[in-house]
Amino acid sequence: MIRMKEVRNDVNLTSPSPLQTSCTDSTGSVAILSAFKNQPFEINDFIPTSATTCPKPVGALAAHGFANGTGLPGGCTEDIVHRFYSEQYQINGGRQNRYVTGSDAAGLVMGYYDTRKLPIYLYLHGGGAPNYVIADSFYQSAFGGSFLNHQFLVAAAAPQFVGALNDGSANDLHSIVDANGMPTSTPLYTPTATVQDAQLTAKCGQRGLPAGLACGDYAVNTTQPFYQPFFPGTADAKRLPPLHAPNIGDRLSAKKVDWAWYAGGWSNANGDVGGSGWTNGNGTTCTDPNHLPTAVFPNCPDVDFQFHHQALNYFASYAPGTTARRDHLKDEAEFIQAAKNGTLKDVSFIKPIGEETEHPGYTSESEGSQHLVDLVKAIVEGPDGKDTLIIITYDEFGGQWDHVPPPPYNRQGADAEAADKWGPGTRIPTLLISKQFDRSGVAHEDYDTTSILKLLEQRFDLQPLVTRPVRDLAVALKAAD
Repeated sequence: MIRMKEVRNDVNLTSPSPLQTSCTDSTGSVAILSAFKNQPFEINDFIPTSATTCPKPVGALAAHGFANGTGLPGGCTEDIVHRFYSEQYQINGGRQNRYVTGSDAAGLVMGYYDTRKLPIYLYLHGGGAPNYVIADSFYQSAFGGSFLNHQFLVAAAAPQFVGALNDGSANDLHSIVDANGMPTSTPLYTPTATVQDAQLTAKCGQRGLPAGLACGDYAVNTTQPFYQPFFPGTADAKRLPPLHAPNIGDRLSAKKVDWAWYAGGWSNANGDVGGSGWTNGNGTTCTDPNHLPTAVFPNCPDVDFQFHHQALNYFASYAPGTTARRDHLKDEAEFIQAAKNGTLKDVSFIKPIGEETEHPGYTSESEGSQHLVDLVKAIVEGPDGKDTLIIITYDEFGGQWDHVPPPPYNRQGADAEAADKWGPGTRIPTLLISKQFDRSGVAHEDYDTTSILKLLEQRFDLQPLVTRPVRDLAVALKAAD
């Protein structure tokens, strides 16, 4: 972090209004007026869950959030950048000291929520709740945001953009970084050269490309799938060509393991008229009041449906019209019903809709955490609850600072080797919940998103997807034995 007072640009944290200025400083030409010291702070002290700072109407966007009194209740903050090269600059070789300067949200990255006030904490520490294990050294597999980490969750690899242009045109989607590896400017950072923060890695051989950074034709930042559902109006040239690499769904199916990927809002977005979760009526137009205004019937996605979260929709094996797509890509409403009926599949992946993901910018932590509680209760209180292991984790770090460096920093041997040009990135929360746990506990071993894949591979004797050394998440289960 910078050695001065922090500027915060969320409209509810700025000085001299609405917060009083208590300190001043500057960095270059940037004048800093702040109510904060250069240290972590609890967000709820300034933006409580009662604050009317959430998007109004639902789906609206504001660069630095909605001022209290102009939005809906929930205590939302502005969004925070979390992209591939920016995060590597922020981590700064394990020093963890550039999160503020490398962020479009500046000092907001130092904010945190009191764990003891979260709905999931209150539930797990209430009467009759199942025991749990928290993995306190669990990291996102890849640097950056949701798109790439979803790909690592299902395929343990960065997707290659086959046929990517390298001609400098508008459809050349490669990033350009400066001497510090930064692809963009921020309120507190000015690039040393012309930069571009785009969908793909930088071109190999780019002049001044720092050593060790990933390069080539890999999609690392948010990229739309080629298949529906994708964000309406996205040009063909900017959508990722169908992927043919192996993925965890293929591996499970090869072993005849029953599984599904459940997504909030999938039926509406995929155009499954009348399907589980469909809320757009029986006519020929999208009628749900929260549908994306640019949607074209029958694809009627919610305004906060996250197309780039649907990782398996990028793969040719789940193309529209295939049996595999029908059998394995489903709406979250169907999962909830299965949990209550005692018809859970052997393996289920659940991805809530945007309003229920705790993502800053378009929803609040409290709303997402409460939805998480509802999902857990549906499982543990259902007929299959006694035999189910629940793994709860996050797709990425959300742009927030963390003091613990990821591998390979401060590691030796295999722990250091379990890192490469893709990650791991910043630490993320992870819980394992089971009614079979004798007690609750903490697992301190290093894990990342691909540890979930390794657990599935060992549990069902699957052909491995993971090639680099990865700790088996099954080790964490011993904390509850």
